[in-house]
Amino acid sequence: MAQTFDICIRGAGIVGRTLALLLARDRLRVALVAGPAPASSGHCDVRAYALNQASRQLLEGLRSWPDAAHATAVRSMQVAGDQGGAVCFDAQAQGVDALAWIVDVPALEARLAEAVRYQPQVETLEAPVEAALTVVCEGRASQTRAEFGVEFEVTPYEQHAIATRLQCELPHGQVARQWFLPDGILAFLPLAGPEGNSVAVVWSVQKEQVPGLLALAPEEFAQRLEAASQRALGSLQLAGERASWPLQQARANRWCGPLAPKGRQPRSFVLAGDAAHNVHPLAGQGLNLGLADAQALGGLLHARDYWRSVADLKLLRRYERERKTALLPMGLATDGLQQLFARQEGPWQALRNWGMKGFERSGPLKHFVARQAMGIH
Repeated sequence: MAQTFDICIRGAGIVGRTLALLLARDRLRVALVAGPAPASSGHCDVRAYALNQASRQLLEGLRSWPDAAHATAVRSMQVAGDQGGAVCFDAQAQGVDALAWIVDVPALEARLAEAVRYQPQVETLEAPVEAALTVVCEGRASQTRAEFGVEFEVTPYEQHAIATRLQCELPHGQVARQWFLPDGILAFLPLAGPEGNSVAVVWSVQKEQVPGLLALAPEEFAQRLEAASQRALGSLQLAGERASWPLQQARANRWCGPLAPKGRQPRSFVLAGDAAHNVHPLAGQGLNLGLADAQALGGLLHARDYWRSVADLKLLRRYERERKTALLPMGLATDGLQQLFARQEGPWQALRNWGMKGFERSGPLKHFVARQAMGIH
C-alpha cells in the first residue's frame, strides 16, 4: 500500500526541515521534498546567520542547535555611520548572555538533516506527493509559488550582497561590527567561538561594483575590506570564496489558498520563509523571520480542534494574518534604513548620523528595539 501523507513540505532547507520536525511531534506524516539549491551556494558555503534567542530556543527544542564551535555568541554590536554617528548594543546592559549567535550554515543544516533522518514521521523524497496541505519553503526563487498562481511582489535594491570569510590579525572579541559607508553596508560577524579571530562578511554594495570586486585578487579584496573596516581587526586574509546575490524586498500577495481537491479530501497550500517574504540583510533577521513562520504554523496546527483538517483555510489565514503583522515593522525598518543610507547628499548624511546619535542616547527606545531583535517580547 502506498504511503500517504498529511503534509508535503516543498523545500528541505533550514525552515523546511525545522517545520517538518515540529509537525512530526504531533504524529503528522510529513513528506519533505528537496528544493532548489540556495543562490549563494558554491564550492565552499560561506553563509552564516545571526540567530536570536527565540530561534535558538526553537532549534534547541528540536535538538538541532550546533555545537559551540559553530555558534558564536555575540556579546556586543557596534554600528558606525559615515559622519561619526554610532550605536552600540551590549548583552550585559540588556541582562542577557548574548545578543545573538552567529551560526555556520553548513553546521546547522547538518544537525537538522541528522534530526530528520532519525524522525520516522518524516520521509525525505525527491518529488512532491499528494497531501492535504502543501507547505512551500523553497526560498525566494520558488517555482511552486508561481505554479500555484501566487504573485511575488519584488522591490529590487540597487545593491548586491557579497559574502565571504576572513582570518583577522586581531580576535573579534565576540563583537559584531557593522559600518554604514558611502558606498555600501559592511558587516563582520564573529566566528569560531569566544577566542576566534575569523569573521563572516556580508558586504552590500552597488551592483555595478560587484564584477570588479569579485575579479580582484584575494589580497586586493582583503585590502579593500581592511580600508572599509578602518582596520578594526588589523590585517585581513581571505579565508573563503566570494559569493554574491542581488538584494530585494519582496512579499507574496497571499500566503495560503485552496488547491483542487482529490476525491473528498480538501487540499490547501501555505507559504513560509523566503518563499513568502524577503527583507534586506542589514538587520540580520531573515532566517529568524522564517523560523518564526515555522513555529507559528506548527503551533496553530498543533492547537487546532481535533475535527479540523490541516488544510483548514481558517487556520491558515490566521497564520497569514499573524505573520504579516509580525513582519511589517521589520520590513519597514530595514527598507527605511537602506533607503536612508543610500542617499549621499549632505543633508541626508547629517540627518541619519544625528538620528543615530539620538537613538544611542534614547534609553527605553533603544532597549525596546534590542529586545525585539533578540526575539524577546
